[in-house]
Amino acid sequence: MLFILLVAACQPATPACPPESITYLANSNPNQSPGDQDNLPAAEQLVEINGQEMLVDQVVRGTLCNGSWRGTVYVPCQIEIFEWEEDPNFLENCDLIIEPGTVVYVAAHRDDPYYQGCSCHTGEVEQ
Repeated sequence: MLFILLVAACQPATPACPPESITYLANSNPNQSPGDQDNLPAAEQLVEINGQEMLVDQVVRGTLCNGSWRGTVYVPCQIEIFEWEEDPNFLENCDLIIEPGTVVYVAAHRDDPYYQGCSCHTGEVEQ
């Protein structure tokens, strides 16, 4: 049952983010983050999630690949991800560390919270 919920969460019926808000990067060397990494922890910020103001520890900006997340993290629509061919596994070769206990809200998934990351984007098989 949990597997079905995770798979369904990775395939929304209609896009939650406008197509032009996400930048797709060539997947020539996904182990190296293109450009400057803008995902460093910053002071808490107020963001609107599901119509309510919420204080988060970090708002992800720029490239989604690589970095370290902890606390409450918000991933807005305006991000950069590596393009893919079949499965949306754009985090597969990234060096992204999500600390235990981190809650990640993802705009592209209708601001749903993720408590264990989302294996549907890493290429890992859910046990």
